[in-house]
Amino acid sequence: MLYQFILGLLIALAGSLIAVFIDSPLPWMLGALVLTAITKMAGLQTSSHHRMRNAGQLIIGVGLGAYFTPVVLQEVGQYMGAIAAGAIFAVLLGFYGTWAISRFGKVDAKTAYFSSPIGGAAEMSVLAEHYGGRMDLVASAHSLRILTVVVTMSLAFRMLGLGEAVPAAPSVTVDQFKLLILLAGAAAVALLAAKLKLPNAWVMGPMLLSILLTSQEWSLSSVPQWMINFAQLAIGWALGDKFGPSFLKKAPRFLTVVFLFTFSSILLCLGCSWVISGLTDIPLATVVLGTAPGGISEMCIMAKVLQLGVPLVTAFQVLRLFVVLMVTGPLYRHVLCKLDLFKNQEIRLVAK
Repeated sequence: MLYQFILGLLIALAGSLIAVFIDSPLPWMLGALVLTAITKMAGLQTSSHHRMRNAGQLIIGVGLGAYFTPVVLQEVGQYMGAIAAGAIFAVLLGFYGTWAISRFGKVDAKTAYFSSPIGGAAEMSVLAEHYGGRMDLVASAHSLRILTVVVTMSLAFRMLGLGEAVPAAPSVTVDQFKLLILLAGAAAVALLAAKLKLPNAWVMGPMLLSILLTSQEWSLSSVPQWMINFAQLAIGWALGDKFGPSFLKKAPRFLTVVFLFTFSSILLCLGCSWVISGLTDIPLATVVLGTAPGGISEMCIMAKVLQLGVPLVTAFQVLRLFVVLMVTGPLYRHVLCKLDLFKNQEIRLVAK
């Protein structure tokens, strides 16, 4: 309903403005996310809309692609080994999560498995439904994971004084006419990517177009800061809207285990980042954001706002997303579903 949409928008905007006023980290995203989630869990009937989220992701995708100049692309290419290591580590985290959630979360192995991969929340929910897992629990697990990572890491970075509070000035000025052309082209690419069912189509499509243009030194226009703020608000609003009055009551033990798994994953990623940073000359803070178990949009927004190696963080997150989505289904079909651990656990759950 229009009333619920407008009320939701006003609450998200209020959350962002409050966060700006109190000088919160990532105020436009974090404020909208937290206040929306609180009001939703309190029972307030509001709603977001996927088109707002898509618009926010499109803007972020275009903005991220503008960092990939020819020189930056060469630099990213030099670190492909480290980026690949981060992706492999994410797959291993998924195995750890499967064990922890199935062992302590009182859910079947299928639900635990698809609740664990780091990336692709929508795709994991669809896979869970396809293979007979609890789609609602998988969606809740990934929503809680992203919320936990965004809040924890943004506060941690602020407390440690990492990053800059104000983004660096863009190397390309804002040209309103060229910006309109760029956004129209990005929307067309995003629609095509969505039709082809590519993951995170509204981020990846526009970002690939922007990278293509920037790498050929055809930069049309930078994205103005007010538009970046709107994109953060839209994404935070969409994340907070996934919560509801029954969220914490749905499966409290399961969600508690998911939270603990997510928090421990952050610590494990910190250790992995320390190793990768030590073996390369990539700053530790950049690797931490690159390997962090959050969503690609959220972690790249954090890197952009804090000015912490945006291209490298984006490369880490993009490759991880593709690797995780590429291997999750086949691993389950050809390996995990044949293990006695999965079969025995499913038999015990049926018996109960």
